[in-house]
Amino acid sequence: MTFRRRLYLTLDPTEKGGLAERTFEIFLIATIIINILAIVLESVEDIRNDYGLWFAAFEKFSVVFFTLEYAARIYSIVEHPAHKDPVKGRLKFIRSPMAIIDVLAFLPFYLTFLPGLDLRFLRIFRLLALFRMFKIARYLHALKIFRQVLADRKEQLVLSFIFILFVLVIISFVMFYAEHDVQPEAFSSIPATMWWGIATLTTVGYGDIVPVTPLGKFLGGLFAIAGVGLLALPAGILSSGFFERLHTARTSEPDAVKKCPHCGKAIHD
Repeated sequence: MTFRRRLYLTLDPTEKGGLAERTFEIFLIATIIINILAIVLESVEDIRNDYGLWFAAFEKFSVVFFTLEYAARIYSIVEHPAHKDPVKGRLKFIRSPMAIIDVLAFLPFYLTFLPGLDLRFLRIFRLLALFRMFKIARYLHALKIFRQVLADRKEQLVLSFIFILFVLVIISFVMFYAEHDVQPEAFSSIPATMWWGIATLTTVGYGDIVPVTPLGKFLGGLFAIAGVGLLALPAGILSSGFFERLHTARTSEPDAVKKCPHCGKAIHD
């Protein structure tokens, strides 16, 4: 087995690479989790002042590690049948969503060295480091199923969100004319009223904008009740998609693999 093939088997979780693959997988997941914890803890001023040097050192280690990992993936990706062409295959991989996430995991660190960069933008680049969290999607089966469900149900989800947006425009339009004369500052325009509509449809109810007229209160109650049913649409679509995915995965298993529900031993016909 060539070095490039062994490297590909180690990096790609869809291939069985033995102990090396499992060790790298555990190490990468642990590094990603520690990165997220470091970003969270670094926001605490006392912790940042006491352990700032440790945070900086771990950040540099993470950037080097993720950079080398990305370079290794580009080098070894030609071992995948869909990327076997040395040039086109690598370009195809670079444009893939997961490869873009890999780049965003370490790119913010290098952008900070650009000359003349406004310090206000450094915070934005720092937020891009959160993309390291999405790298873990390669190794979690549940996230793969979630991505498949989103792909299967994208048309239904888009239609449901369009319908919710359509209802939001209607209730904002109606409430604007019901409350504008009494509260011209709170309900100053239809776009401003949409904030109230979002808080009402989601049943959050921040309370910063509330109807005061009898008609406005009546309509607000109806819209709040309607919001419960509207938001159940995408939830129902996703739940049915998960059920079909899991049901299909179970029924596709060979019939010979039957186990006793009590002892777990195989049952032979």
